[in-house]
Amino acid sequence: MNINFNFKNFDPSPHLKEYAQKRFGKIEKFVSGLTDPELAVHLSVEKFRQMAEVIFSADDIHVSAYQESEDMYASIDKVLDKLSAQLAKIRDKQKSRRRRRQQVQMDVISFAEATSDPKILESDKYEPKPMSVEEAAEQIQARDLEFLVFQNSQTDSINVIYKRKSGDFGVIIPES
Repeated sequence: MNINFNFKNFDPSPHLKEYAQKRFGKIEKFVSGLTDPELAVHLSVEKFRQMAEVIFSADDIHVSAYQESEDMYASIDKVLDKLSAQLAKIRDKQKSRRRRRQQVQMDVISFAEATSDPKILESDKYEPKPMSVEEAAEQIQARDLEFLVFQNSQTDSINVIYKRKSGDFGVIIPES
């Protein structure tokens, strides 16, 4: 991760530079897996106000935070807390999206010849859409399908709805 420091209206002590470098280096844990993460840190002083502003950018993520206090070390700590909270929220949101994006693989098996073993003729990957059971039933009727794999919006689990011979519907709900 590339960290750029800008100091305005004061000359930083070597201890302050080292402290800031060490503290902002801790956000590395939030940016693993991102390409070209860059952090711009702007530290400035105006009379009694010690201001810290950070701008983080990587991939399609752009996060900024601003904090001021009467002590530069406190400003750095507070702005780092804000930035860490924002990056943690983004990371958790991406994790939950990945968990919801489960794919189901369907295989077609042929029983054409009774003497040979069944063979998989084709394979297809399908990303189930979140919907209620009622919406899934409407989809089966509208698209004249035998079955539909979907993500139940109430339980967030993968379900299968199918048309029965009687014209009614059946739902397969896996136990977790």
